[in-house]
Amino acid sequence: MRPREREASLQDDLFREKLTNLINLRHPLCRLGKLIRWQELEERFGALYSEGTGRPGLPTRLMAGLQYLKHTYDLSDDEVVVRWVENPYWQYFCGEEYFQHEAPLDPSQLTRYRKRIGAEGSEYLLKMTIEAGLDSGAVAPRHLERVTVDTTVMEKAISPPSDGALYHKTRRAVVRAAKRLNIELRQSYTRKSKQALHKAHGYAHARQMKRARRETRRLKVYLGRVVRDLTRKLHAHTVYVPEDVKVLLAKARRLLSQQRNSKNKLYAVHAPEVECLAKGKVAKKYEFGVKVGVAVTNRSNFVVGMQSLPGNPYDGHTLQASLDQIERLTGTKPQRCYVDRGYRGHPVTDTEVILAHHKPPAPAQRHELKRRNAIEPVIGHMKSDGRLGRNFLKGALGDAMNAVLCGAGHNLRIILRKLKFFWR
Repeated sequence: MRPREREASLQDDLFREKLTNLINLRHPLCRLGKLIRWQELEERFGALYSEGTGRPGLPTRLMAGLQYLKHTYDLSDDEVVVRWVENPYWQYFCGEEYFQHEAPLDPSQLTRYRKRIGAEGSEYLLKMTIEAGLDSGAVAPRHLERVTVDTTVMEKAISPPSDGALYHKTRRAVVRAAKRLNIELRQSYTRKSKQALHKAHGYAHARQMKRARRETRRLKVYLGRVVRDLTRKLHAHTVYVPEDVKVLLAKARRLLSQQRNSKNKLYAVHAPEVECLAKGKVAKKYEFGVKVGVAVTNRSNFVVGMQSLPGNPYDGHTLQASLDQIERLTGTKPQRCYVDRGYRGHPVTDTEVILAHHKPPAPAQRHELKRRNAIEPVIGHMKSDGRLGRNFLKGALGDAMNAVLCGAGHNLRIILRKLKFFWR
């Protein structure tokens, strides 16, 4: 059912004090709460609920506010709910009238809310932060005409992949699925697989690579035997096979068939969408996650576009999509775009694109080109102060939503810093 939005009560509560009497209304969070257009969010997300059936949803301002606070202060779902109970300014930001002593929801409801609004809803949350930035003066309207675009890697929350560990984890998941279906396997190889994995790690640490590869092949044999045994017994018993078991067996066969030079390799059992990307870094040669396109204003470093780019596409082929997203979120078509040399060969024709190390003729363009490098610390701040450095959301949808919400969190930090400066 459509959420029942809170309305200010006309009569005071005799035993409770209003938050407006407890807090400083000039605090940056209080002023930010007045800048965000909550009514537009309620109209947009209220249409995602069915009318007349089910329990009423939680207020939109509460759910959207918790998402903003989570990515502004780099917190998990559990942490943001716990701190919400302790912080009256957070409660006021989320639309509460009186101080609450109990958590308003279970943290798992934030996950279900993200699934409900999807990637388009996350983009709308980013759009609201851009409008709040314009209203607060953190970014000027003329800044939206000059943008800088770059790509980075948003790493997934997985352990560094190795063949032995992947074989061991997949075998353990297949054995667990067989127990859930009450199917007795001929042999589970639990003890032998654990021993082989321990030996493989020990031999690799001692640089005895031939022995380490031998133990890794043994782990692969154990996985193949378990998968074939479970497949035979599923066909023989003709039992109902759940969809998740079919997906797991497909992952196991994909893992068994992949070779050293295979494309579209599997790097994590629980996250098959993870890709291996090489960005030319000296300290970290390979990163495992998804490529993300970042677009900021050239003058004020305000995020005006964020999107995940699955499939590891060439940077030049993603530039048009980034410019389209900027126009969709800001309502302004960028006149000039600054990129690095990784975007050579781009197909963009309706926006002036200036590559790094290409000396433009006009002095204003040369000055703006010097600010192209400012996007690198912006990405670094989103990884260290936000949640772009490690993504814990599930699936490709989680990649798309986390990338966009990280941009929204960065914008809110800029706005709060500006409001705090004037508050002082």
